[in-house]
Amino acid sequence: TKVVRDPLFLIQLLMLILLSIGAAGYYYTSEEPLSGEHTVLVLDTSASMQVDSRFEDAVRIADGYVSKKNSIILASNIPQLALEGGSASATEDIFNKVKPGAGTADLSAAVTTGMRLLSEEGGRIIVISDFTNWVGDDPVASKNLAESYGLKVNFIKVGKPAENIGIINGWIEAVDGEYGYTGVVKNYRSESKTVEIMTGRGTSGNASKSFTLDVPAGGTNQFKLANLGPGTTTISLNVDDSLDVDNKAYISIPDTSGQHILYVTDNGKLPSKTALSLVPNIDLEIRKSLPSALDSYTLVVLAQKQNPIANSSVDKIETYVRNGGNAVFIASEALSPEKTEVGLVKLLPVKPLGVEEAENGLKVKETLKSSITEDMKSEEISVRRYMNATERTGSTTLVATESGIPLLSYWQTGKGTVFYMGLNDELGDGAWNNFHNLPEYPVFWIKLVEWLGGIGDISEYNLEAGTVTSLSKTEEIRTPSKTLTANSLLYDEVGIYEVSGKRIAVNMYDDRESNTTVDSSELISRSLENDEPKTMKSETYTARNEITNYLIGILFLLMLLEILIVRGRGEL
Repeated sequence: TKVVRDPLFLIQLLMLILLSIGAAGYYYTSEEPLSGEHTVLVLDTSASMQVDSRFEDAVRIADGYVSKKNSIILASNIPQLALEGGSASATEDIFNKVKPGAGTADLSAAVTTGMRLLSEEGGRIIVISDFTNWVGDDPVASKNLAESYGLKVNFIKVGKPAENIGIINGWIEAVDGEYGYTGVVKNYRSESKTVEIMTGRGTSGNASKSFTLDVPAGGTNQFKLANLGPGTTTISLNVDDSLDVDNKAYISIPDTSGQHILYVTDNGKLPSKTALSLVPNIDLEIRKSLPSALDSYTLVVLAQKQNPIANSSVDKIETYVRNGGNAVFIASEALSPEKTEVGLVKLLPVKPLGVEEAENGLKVKETLKSSITEDMKSEEISVRRYMNATERTGSTTLVATESGIPLLSYWQTGKGTVFYMGLNDELGDGAWNNFHNLPEYPVFWIKLVEWLGGIGDISEYNLEAGTVTSLSKTEEIRTPSKTLTANSLLYDEVGIYEVSGKRIAVNMYDDRESNTTVDSSELISRSLENDEPKTMKSETYTARNEITNYLIGILFLLMLLEILIVRGRGEL
């Protein structure tokens, strides 16, 4: 018929059919050989790779293994995929930018990441490291597993044993109202060494004080710094060795100078008052009653033992808290229901029922983990007298008796916080419990003041390299070497970070990373045992081949043919 003989109709019909096939997403499969063209380069970026020229040697060696398709994995505490399936030029760009960090490499996890990248098309994994230290599983076990799946894995060692002296540990303690620091220096040399230690304020480390420390061969020695003020302090070892990153340590002390604490009590001798007087860098004011105004105080502690809090004072405290102040109520007879004003009962995060005795003592348990209670040894606390109370809806209880009576609870009131301290600290025969006799008691008050003041625990300002934290939102972060934007962070440099308004000191503090004398020949020998892989995976893989590109080509040719036919008819 005329319809069938018209070539334009047939061409247009065929084009519609091809468009329908393309929209349906049809494809065909084929068995393809494992190419081996994809190379995964695993670079150890741990602290020990900063020894002499280890990392530069590793990059140079890796450059010799670059192929048509490459991926780069940086092995640190968590593997970081720096490049996936990139070209040779893209690989060179990464090589020019990457540097070793101050953490420890998880080589096994890096190899596992490489296995996932090569799971379909196959390829090879090149691991370049000094192999002196690692976290996670044994790298040789991961190598054997990868080879059992038909992948080629090569371990290439760089570096040789070297001499070193470094700061391998350090901690901060609050003593007599001041922060002090203890550092540990280790000598990895075969002879004893007298080390000059310099300390200075700020990150520049300009020396304001220096002293010497004798460190025995293969041994350690400690040094102490006292009366550390707010801000950052830099410690430097004046030594000539093979690893610089452990020759410096940084200390960050949060600024608590704005903390003005009011302590109200009718009892002159209380451990809580003594503990608060030991909190570094605060201004403590002790009174027998509330002043006319509370606006100048960051925290009000109410430790009335016998005299109940007047109703007018309760109104004043409630207004203060709702406007952003913080109040701590210590349990006592003064909080008994028969003595307590209704307004105060409503303000507390617990409902007091009355003071009760426990002749055989009550055991205490931590109900919710918190920085406030992390150093409390609840199993050592014995309660013989207590305020029987019930937790209010909306409050949070950190510590309670085994029967569920809240002992440490808090809740938000307006813009501020009300904290209930159910562990009364009276002394003598009338003592309610033994918490105030434990060495952790002053530490508890330090952490409570820091937490209520929004400062956080001192440990939050001093971290070890390799720590990973998640942030509440994506924000700008200043590291010791650059500025970036992220919602999580791996602290892999030694120095000062600025995160969420905090200046955070990060130190290496790793005895094994600092030990540059290790010879990793034994691991390399183990990695070469049974080097012939026992293949569990076939030599081919099923490839999914899209036909869209072919359809586009055919449609293009049909369009040209249609134009030629129309033009031949003189219709164009």
